[in-house]
Formats: sequence, structure tokens, C-alpha cells
Amino acid sequence: MASANRLPLGAMARMAWRNLWRNHRRTLIMLLAITVGVWAMIFMTALMRGMVDQMIEDGIDALPGLVQIHHPDYRDDPSVENSLEPPNQVLLQALESPPSTGWTTRIRVPAMISSERDSRGVTLLGVDPAGEIVLGFDPGSIVEGRFLEGTDDNGLVIGRKLLERLETDLGKRIVVMSQDTGNEIADRGFRIVGVYKGKLAALEENYIYAGRSTVQSLLKMDARVSEIAITGRNYRNADPLLRQVRTAAGGDLDVKAWTELDTYLGLMLGVMDGFVLVWVIVIFLALSFGLVNTLMMAVFERVREFGLMQALGMKPSAIRYQVLLESVLLLLLGLLAGNLLAVASILPIRDGIDLTVVAEGMEMMGVSSVLYPSLYLNDIVLANVVVVLLGILTSLLPAWRASQYRPVEAIAKT
Repeated sequence: MASANRLPLGAMARMAWRNLWRNHRRTLIMLLAITVGVWAMIFMTALMRGMVDQMIEDGIDALPGLVQIHHPDYRDDPSVENSLEPPNQVLLQALESPPSTGWTTRIRVPAMISSERDSRGVTLLGVDPAGEIVLGFDPGSIVEGRFLEGTDDNGLVIGRKLLERLETDLGKRIVVMSQDTGNEIADRGFRIVGVYKGKLAALEENYIYAGRSTVQSLLKMDARVSEIAITGRNYRNADPLLRQVRTAAGGDLDVKAWTELDTYLGLMLGVMDGFVLVWVIVIFLALSFGLVNTLMMAVFERVREFGLMQALGMKPSAIRYQVLLESVLLLLLGLLAGNLLAVASILPIRDGIDLTVVAEGMEMMGVSSVLYPSLYLNDIVLANVVVVLLGILTSLLPAWRASQYRPVEAIAKT
């Protein structure tokens, strides 16, 4: 027999493949376990990614924008006194240059809205309708009436839940009160011209939309605004946009990315990457016991065979490679089946899973009632790499054990 260390890889692979199917029942059970484990890793990761992505996207939509500019004291005291002048030429150039894909100015102040039956505390948004659409407002979310038609629109758009709380209806007049620049109560009657449906019921109850110029006139703000909101293409990397805007704005204004404006969402994004790795490792650790058990049983059943192979000239190192190769083939088969099963499970639900029955619980977590799985190539690669690496590590013990038998003693065993 030729030296085992020079045995072609193809020949060793054929031997490993045949050895796997000597006990096909045990191999199939282990394959099923690996397949289900890999499926669980990828499928559950896609669901978790989808939930976190939705939380972040909904939060950015509510802010809105990836970067915002405020008066230094605005976040502590969101009143009309802490407002900004419109952007100057330098800032305007930065707002209209990549990586910025859109921007708008808004009035955002606390207010009170009253109908003939009830009153509620809300956030009054004086907006440019075209700018809001650029930053993510969906005109399709208007379920009754219309959206604002311009900055000087005299109508009001409110959320569906707020409409129910106030026990009023489309076309009815309501009163909005807030504090103007002279610290006086400013109030005005508005007619409800539109009703929107938010991704979260909390948004529907909190935000009301009016024309920016109309609100500026009501609060005697002249051309001043509460904030400048800027959006970009990639919420996962807002740093280039932040640096560009911060440089143009100078040191007198407060410029922050969405991760600083909503630290909870920023933390969720960072934690999710670590969670995926921990989740994959935990699932595989459960699988590793079965893998080690399967390989050890195969080794114990083949003691005489290993002794005979050594007697014919195969070195212990070659036997180790043989057992490791069997493990790798088993892992690769399980990975292939698990990946295909995961993709096949996710594709039919890519348009969303309706969780209306637990909508209240989902909303407490800041997630809408429709969950959209997010399947990332990086997550699939991570799961496959972890399974292969940890699988090889857990196979080292059976492989080492198989190479330790003495030929004479092993052949004598029955």
C-alpha cells in the first residue's frame, strides 16, 4: 500500500463518504439535527434582524432624518425661544451635497389640541409637505382626506387614534394652543383636512401636522424653525453625513445623528450584531454534543478497522484526517440543507408576517404589527463559518481517539 500521508485527497474523500453511510440511520439523524440547527440560526436571526430594523426605521421616521440640527438648548427645552435661523449659504451647500439625499426644516413644539368633547397634549409639527415626503412620510398613510398642500396650508392632519380620542371627525374644526415667542398663549382654530395611519398607534396620538408658515405666523416666529432634519442612504453609517453637516453648521449649533437623538435605538443596533454571534454559538453548542456522540460511536465501531489500516501502513495522522474529513462532509451536507430550508422558509413571508393578534405587546417593544424578516448575507456567512469551525473543533477528540489505537490490540478486538 502507498504511504497514507500521500493518499490522494479524492480517495480519502470517497472513503469518508462511504464510511458516513455505513450506518445511514445515525448519519441521517445527525444530518437532520444539523439542518434544523442551521435553519433555526438563520431563520430566527432574520426575524430578529427584521424586528430591530423595523424599530430603527420607525424611530428614524418619527424623528425624522439621520441627522438633526437644533439650538443648543432645544433638547432640554423644546420651546419657540430655542429656535434657529434658516440655513445660511455654507450650510445650505452641505445639506444639498452627497451623502445627503434630502433635508427639510420644521417647527416642533408642545401643544394642546381640543375638540368639543376632549383635549390632549400633542406635538405640533409645522412642516413643508414636500420635504416631509422626501424624509419618509408616506402619502399613502393618509386614510381619510388629504395631506397638506403647502407650507401655508390652513388645514390640520392628525392621527387616526387621536381622532378617536377627541371624538371628532374629518372636516370638523378643532383648536390648537401653544406658547408664542412672547410667552403668551397662542391659539387657533384648524379644520381637520386629513387623517393618517401611523406604523405605531403612539405616533398617531402624538403628532399633528400643519403648514410651516401657518405655524410660524401663529407663534410669531418669523422665519425661524425648531430643527433642520437631513436624511441619507444608509442609516447604519450616518457618520460621513454627520461630519459634513457638523463642519458646515459650526460650533454654535447642536448637530446630532439619530443614534444620539434616540440612544435606545442606537444601542439596539449595536447589541444586535453581538446577539447574532451569541445566538449562533449557543445553537451550535447544543448540536455539538450530538456531533461528538455520533463521531465517537463511529470510532468505537471501527476500532478493528483502524488497527488494520495502521498495520497496512496508514499513519495515525492520516486516520485523524480521515475522521475529520467525515465530520466536515457531514457538516457541509447539513449546512447545504439548512441554508436551503432557511431561504425557502423566509421567501414566502418576505412581504410580512401579520401579528395583529399581539399588536399591543409588539407596540410596547416599539415594533409595528407587521414583521418583515431581514435576511442578510453576512448573517448566513457567519452561521456557516461558525458551524464549520466549531464542528471541526468538536471533531478533534474523536479523530484523536481514533489515531491512538495500537494495531495489534485494535485488530484483536471484536
